[in-house]
Amino acid sequence: MAVTRLVEWAYSLAESLLADPLPRRWRHSVGVAERARSIAPILDGDANLLEAAAVLHDIGYSPDLAKTGFHPLDGARYLRDVAGADERVIRLVAHHSCAWMEAEARGLRDELERDFPREHPHLDDALCYCDMNTTPDGMPTNPVDRVNEIAGRYGPDSLIGTFIRRAEPEILASTARVLERVAAVKRQPM
Repeated sequence: MAVTRLVEWAYSLAESLLADPLPRRWRHSVGVAERARSIAPILDGDANLLEAAAVLHDIGYSPDLAKTGFHPLDGARYLRDVAGADERVIRLVAHHSCAWMEAEARGLRDELERDFPREHPHLDDALCYCDMNTTPDGMPTNPVDRVNEIAGRYGPDSLIGTFIRRAEPEILASTARVLERVAAVKRQPM
C-alpha cells in the first residue's frame, strides 16, 4: 500500500470503528495523529507510518473488536487478522504506551510479545509521546497531567491506575527522548 494511502486508509478504518460508538475515543485518536504530524521531522521516512499507527492505536476499544479487554492486543489482532494492515503499524498498535506493562498485569505479556514483536524503539517512543501528550478529547496536554487524568479516571487501586503509575517513569523517559530528538533537529543548520 502506498504510504499516503496508508494514512487515508487508517483514518477511514479508525473512524468507522470509533466515531459513532466512542466519539470521545475518536477525538483522542485524531489528536494523537495530530501530535504525530507535529514530530514528523524526527521520523525520517516513517512519519506516515507513525500517523497511521497513531490514529489506529485505540481501535481495540471498539465494541466490535473487544475480545480480551486489553485494547492494544484486541486492536493489533484485528489489524492483522481482519484488516490486513502493515506489519509495522500492527506492532506499534500492539505495544503503544508501555502496553507490555499492562499486559504483564493482565497475564498477557507472553501472548503479546509472542504474537507481536516490538517495533523500533524510536517509533515506540514517538507513539507513546503522541498518546501521552493528548487528552481524551484530543487536545494537547503533557504526560504528567495525562497520567494523573488516567489514574483519576480509573482509580488509583484499579489495574489501569496501578499500571499507569508503574509506567509513568518510562512514559516520561519516552517523552524526554522524543523532545531531545525534536530539539536536535531544530538545531541542525538548513
